[in-house]
Amino acid sequence: MTTLYPSLITDALATVRYPGSGRNLVELDMVEDDIRIDGNHVSFTIIFDKPTDPFKASLLKTAEAAIKLKAPDAVVEINTATRRPAAEKPAKAPVLPGVKNIVAVSSGKGGVGKSTVAANLAVALAAEGYRVGLLDADIFGPSVPKMFGLEGEQLFMHEVDGRNLIIPAEAYGVKVLSIGFLIDPASAAVWRGAMASNALKQLIEQADWGELDYFLIDMPPGTSDIHLTLVQTLGLTGTIVVTTPQQVALADARKGIAMFRDEKINVPVLGLVDNMAWFTPEKHPDERYFLFGREGAVDELAREFEVPVLARIPLVASVGDHSDNGRPIVLEPTASAQAFIHLAHEVIEAVDRRNNELPPTEKVNVK
Repeated sequence: MTTLYPSLITDALATVRYPGSGRNLVELDMVEDDIRIDGNHVSFTIIFDKPTDPFKASLLKTAEAAIKLKAPDAVVEINTATRRPAAEKPAKAPVLPGVKNIVAVSSGKGGVGKSTVAANLAVALAAEGYRVGLLDADIFGPSVPKMFGLEGEQLFMHEVDGRNLIIPAEAYGVKVLSIGFLIDPASAAVWRGAMASNALKQLIEQADWGELDYFLIDMPPGTSDIHLTLVQTLGLTGTIVVTTPQQVALADARKGIAMFRDEKINVPVLGLVDNMAWFTPEKHPDERYFLFGREGAVDELAREFEVPVLARIPLVASVGDHSDNGRPIVLEPTASAQAFIHLAHEVIEAVDRRNNELPPTEKVNVK
């Protein structure tokens, strides 16, 4: 009588090929690790992917024959089982589930007043009764804390559904977060791209933004790792491009628009903001001096890309003064404030139009 042992059984089953696969039962991991031997009696289990496998009956007979070829006296008992499907990974919770619209305020060039536009737009939207959040994503030059009078603000955390989340600061009805809250304002943020990107993701994903109608992101100028991080982290509703009429600024704005319209990124451009469109003296509001470029230069760029000019913001000294004092100009009864209020109305309409005409933007998978 042949002595039975586990390796003899597996060697025998390794000669049994699953039809059409070119691989045997052992290679396909179809033999359960439950071989039992009692004298000349052997039992084990063969696992099938589905209970209605068309080759089940023939494979059982072939497996028994393969064992008897090596051990003619063996009494073979073969059980069957169905392979359990691999446990599905739990779906990752969506980022910012309570946010309706995510709008990036961007510029191709620094110094065109992008942060000023973002801050005043946020406050104007909040004044209209909307729930608004503003993220200062300009990691290397955060200015939003100063514009909202929040310099030196301490951040706190609280627990939400078992997670410790940052509580955004709040001013003028706007929830605000900035890397400027976490670093010494007198020190330079000397970070590599990956460090800056990770810090930004934390401000997005590990903060309690709650329910928002508009989540504005004050982007850094240009095109960088930060921009890629944002479009990989969030599905942006759209972007607003801020520029001045100066040809250098318009050239950089053109590059910024091209980046967002790249087929791999595909973020809708809601429109342009013609900032510092002209200089107006405070005491002579009807006078206009085109310091940064001729009138209509931004319109040409808008026509080139078939996007609207959402607003024209004049250069008035009090706009900068109010930003420096931590109280956005849109809160004051001035002509400049009306320009930002008009911008807010245009953004609301542009976002509604975009949502009616286009599907939601998907997060970008950039390799």
